[in-house]
Amino acid sequence: MFEKLFLLVKNNAGASVMNNPVVPAEHREAVINEASSSIIEVLKNQMDSGKLKDLVKYFQFSAIYENPLIHSTVNRFANKLNNFYNIGTTEALKIADELIPTVMHELMEQSKAGQNKEFALSTILSNVSGNNVADMGTLLNQMRIA
Repeated sequence: MFEKLFLLVKNNAGASVMNNPVVPAEHREAVINEASSSIIEVLKNQMDSGKLKDLVKYFQFSAIYENPLIHSTVNRFANKLNNFYNIGTTEALKIADELIPTVMHELMEQSKAGQNKEFALSTILSNVSGNNVADMGTLLNQMRIA
């Protein structure tokens, strides 16, 4: 799943990362990796803080651009760009705003469509949680009913 997420980010990173002169060529792959890890970290934090129901709602409804999950991921990624790659705050936020919502929307759409089993919500959550939840499918069905 993590490799697929990296490829999803890379496929959407054209203008914001790959063709952006602010991101040095030697750091572009690492920056894509930082975007992927930012997404995983925010999803994991949601689960760890007991906000699994909010996470499930995010994947069920398409009005994601105003979602706090998106804002958290954008900010986390922008901070990494600023702290580790010396990209100015304004430019880092611009890069993150261009890339993260698009990737998160595509991740959500692929999860809902069921076309990519690695992006099925139960698979994502199992991988992010480190497979700590025995039967994620049953848990998700219970949450959808509630």
